[in-house]
Amino acid sequence: MIDNADQVERLVTELRESLPVFAAVTPEMAALIHKEIPEFDPSGRYTITRVDYAGDEGGIVCKLELGPEADDKAVFASITHLRVADPAPLARQIAAYQKHRVKRLRRFGQRH
Repeated sequence: MIDNADQVERLVTELRESLPVFAAVTPEMAALIHKEIPEFDPSGRYTITRVDYAGDEGGIVCKLELGPEADDKAVFASITHLRVADPAPLARQIAAYQKHRVKRLRRFGQRH
């Protein structure tokens, strides 16, 4: 078991109630998006408009709106590849989930 089911359920519920939330992407995620959407600005902050749980294997997944500069396209990304701004009310909880999930994935020999 990678995720703590109770923690995930609380966090997903709180995230959904707090939408929209703003986030930046990790360099790895930015590189993947840029391959598909060349006009993507990797230094931008983007709006999370949907949050789902993809089970223990997939973790928390967010819909990230890329805005008019990227023809209003959206991508789905693992929350472990997003950096939520500190002022966000759930930033500490998100960071704790990310840290726990990445640690557990490494323990089980999986990539995040």
